[in-house]
Amino acid sequence: MSNNDLTKLLQYEGLTRRRFMQHAAALGITASAASVFWGQSVRAAEPQKGGTFRLGIGHGSTTDSLDPATFENLYMQVVGSTIYNCLTEVANDGSLVPELAESWDVTEDAKTWTFKLRPGVTFHNGKTMDAGDVIASFQHHMGEDSKSGAKPIVEQITDIKADGDDKVAFTLKEGNADFPFIVSDYHLAILPATDGKVDATAGIGTGGYTIATYDPGVRTDLKRFETYWKPDRAHFDAAQVLVIIDPAARTNALTTGEIDAMDRVDLKTAHLLKRNRSVKIEEVSGTQHYTFAMRCDIAPFDNNDVRLALKNAIDREALVKTILRGHGVVGNDHPIGQSNRFHADDLEQRTYDPEKAKYHLKQAGLSELKVDLSAADAAFPGAVDAAVLYREHAAKAGIDINVVREPNDGYWSNVWLKKPFCAVYWGGRPTEDWMFSTAYAKGVPWNDTHWDNDAFNKLLIEARAELDEDKRRQMYYEMQELCRDDGGTIIPMFANYVMATSDKVGHDELGANWSLDGFRCIERWWFAG
Repeated sequence: MSNNDLTKLLQYEGLTRRRFMQHAAALGITASAASVFWGQSVRAAEPQKGGTFRLGIGHGSTTDSLDPATFENLYMQVVGSTIYNCLTEVANDGSLVPELAESWDVTEDAKTWTFKLRPGVTFHNGKTMDAGDVIASFQHHMGEDSKSGAKPIVEQITDIKADGDDKVAFTLKEGNADFPFIVSDYHLAILPATDGKVDATAGIGTGGYTIATYDPGVRTDLKRFETYWKPDRAHFDAAQVLVIIDPAARTNALTTGEIDAMDRVDLKTAHLLKRNRSVKIEEVSGTQHYTFAMRCDIAPFDNNDVRLALKNAIDREALVKTILRGHGVVGNDHPIGQSNRFHADDLEQRTYDPEKAKYHLKQAGLSELKVDLSAADAAFPGAVDAAVLYREHAAKAGIDINVVREPNDGYWSNVWLKKPFCAVYWGGRPTEDWMFSTAYAKGVPWNDTHWDNDAFNKLLIEARAELDEDKRRQMYYEMQELCRDDGGTIIPMFANYVMATSDKVGHDELGANWSLDGFRCIERWWFAG
């Protein structure tokens, strides 16, 4: 009997020592051998200190910056979540927990939120965190000229005041019951302030690791911050985050031991990777979705019948089967996933219907349509293949989609938010308001379709302040329907997060709010002993 047979026994959820020993005896394993192996497995499951963790990432750009306002790809989201902290954190079970704020209070109208700061937290430069740092960090994202990815969620703030050194009060335009969730956004990292200003590109935070070297879009070397305020986190001595865009190269780096973990497993070859006993494939379902974004302010996408024709001309089931290999579910042209609290379960699912697509073309005064669709696998794994399949689906509706294969490097800088029709991936957000405010509200920087719907924008504001759960649910249902039937985003599929690690890597339950354990794999994981 091999160690591999014993390892398989240990994979059963809830297995106790007694049952393990019984199973081992049935397999002819001596009690002493089984006892030793059980003890080793228990020690391996406990967090261990030490080692250099090497992570391969399928995102990154040479235009990347350590400024949290600019974070837009997984490379910087992971690096940022490793060197910085926010006021709150979404835990691995999806609940909200205190981070740099240890508690918070709210007025009855949900318009004023007061956060009490955690005492004794120091930045990497030795400065003790106080209310002034929090205020300056938020102000960095505010103002008419702000290009921050957090701008749409900080625009609701009308005033920020310190109440001594350890309390900060936020006053909002309207009530927002989700505000403590909002301040966990990875853009809203707390930085040290000098004379009321932050140096956003210095890379100085309160996180578990400090920057040793930083090469935008290429590599970041990190060193553990020895006085980190979380004693049960930051187990590795050091970490390296390596941008490896090509999925085959990432996979090869993992199987040859050059890296210890990777994001975005190539689903076409995942079954082969599973056969490697030194590799573990990790998968969680969450809010991640893959989209084709149409610019509603540019013809022909400014005509909703054209948008509806394109939405009806895509075979969602085929994409989930072929591109995701079953690792996900079909989308319904709105960004709220099944794991979200107010997901509209009873909203009719849009299906592949070439005849209905033809009908909408006719309503738009067209008998045929030709459009360019920009795609690269930097957008999402298999994006080019998905675009090619979409072209085949749409042809049956009289729609000619010309797939433009864009370079992976610079995709998020040169294609997204610029080309009128392009492939995009979204990690989703833990709350409906957070997702809608980030990417669907009028005029926000990341509204990649430039969609502007008066009814939607009105509901967005009203739903934030509504404390009645049933009324709020109905509002979010209506907003999902508006996105589906009027919006500029085609959302054919929600994709599971599929990652892979060396069998030497240990961790608790994986967070599903973002990839790689909520971007916090470096802080949360360890090498098994």
